[in-house]
Amino acid sequence: MITHPLAGPQTPGLHLLYVPSVVALITFQGYFSQYLFNTSPDLRPGPLTFRENVTFNALLLCLWWTYYKACTVDPGRFVFSPSSDKKEEDKDDQKPNQNKRFCKKCQAFKPPRAHHCRHCARCIPRMDHHCPWTNNCVSLTTFPYFLRFLLYTNIALVYLSSLLYTRISVIWSDRHLPSYLGPSLFSLISITLLCLANFGTFFALFILLVTTLKSWVMNITLIEMWELDRHNALISKISSSSSNDYWTDDFDPASLSRIEFPYDLGFFSNMSQAMGTANFLRWFLPVGGGGPKLADQKKGGLGWEYEENGFNDWEGMWPPPDMEKERRAKQGGWAYKKQGQQEMPDDYYYGGEDIKAAFERRQQEDFARRRRIQQLQGQSGVIGELEEDEDEREWTGKTGWKNSDGDRLWDYGVDEDAEDDYVARESVLGDGDDDDDVPLAELIRRRKVLAKQEDDT
Repeated sequence: MITHPLAGPQTPGLHLLYVPSVVALITFQGYFSQYLFNTSPDLRPGPLTFRENVTFNALLLCLWWTYYKACTVDPGRFVFSPSSDKKEEDKDDQKPNQNKRFCKKCQAFKPPRAHHCRHCARCIPRMDHHCPWTNNCVSLTTFPYFLRFLLYTNIALVYLSSLLYTRISVIWSDRHLPSYLGPSLFSLISITLLCLANFGTFFALFILLVTTLKSWVMNITLIEMWELDRHNALISKISSSSSNDYWTDDFDPASLSRIEFPYDLGFFSNMSQAMGTANFLRWFLPVGGGGPKLADQKKGGLGWEYEENGFNDWEGMWPPPDMEKERRAKQGGWAYKKQGQQEMPDDYYYGGEDIKAAFERRQQEDFARRRRIQQLQGQSGVIGELEEDEDEREWTGKTGWKNSDGDRLWDYGVDEDAEDDYVARESVLGDGDDDDDVPLAELIRRRKVLAKQEDDT
């Protein structure tokens, strides 16, 4: 993946337009407004004063610098270096019912709160979302810079609003005067466009700032809000269900209890952890404020593990498993064979005309998919990016759970293919007792993972 020093991780097509559009919007509102105010004598109360010029340009300087940092600071990169001793230690430390997530793209266990970004093509520590306007992930290491950018942008927009309001109020008070005594047509069109741009930008970024502040104070990411909504929706479905026909016979919905969000440690501890320091004087400094750093795996620490509040029965219960997916799997999935179900014959997984026909059908689909990708690679620019995005949505064939806003994990930049596996740690390490229930292809994949890990060590 190509990384640009200004725009961060790059992707072809449409994503190349986001950062330049932000730069153009800042330039238009920040500098064209000053040009208009200082060169249009018909716009009363006249040119900006010295104090107004200094204040506005100082805010713009803070805005540019924080935006640059939000775009270029590395969102974090895990260096997975497992060893046999480490795996044995992990198994000894395994807690009952602890949710372990295995990333099929990185071929390693994901640390808590990490997700595989489909744009950055790697697991991101404490991933909040992938922001197209910075072309970078909002993560453990970039969150402080993203928050400062939003803060200084909103302050600059409010200040610009006050300058615009002063001139608009004069135009309104003089509306009954002859037109030749008022501002020129160019000035009227320009100030109208500035007002529309200012209002639209402030409305969108103020909502984003409020959401980001909520994440900051509660120590919860947008992805974790989505996971919490899904968990609460499932609890509500269980409590309101009048029949157990929705669930399988071997799953008791009453056994599923509410899981509390474990990383809310109190507002000051939450804010200190997110900003990388307990010195609140540095939190909003555009220069020298800094941010948290991803710890070394060997030493452990931030990024690899997080302090929990102890509200749950044990640590490591977050995120809650997708019980809806488990329910569907229990109705026919190989990983959750029902109690008393007749064991599948050996030729269920290999051999037989049906299996051969299914393999040939999947092979033809793969060929069609490959030809489609080759055609898209022949295109360039925005059209190719849009068609590739649409083709990806159609090809995955996954609906998934959506929150009240209609968002999936995919919409936050998460690679859903890498998010599918909620696996027991013993199973992936190959020491589980349920290998008889696992298809041959899955066993082969697990053995390849172990072989690759042993080769790396």
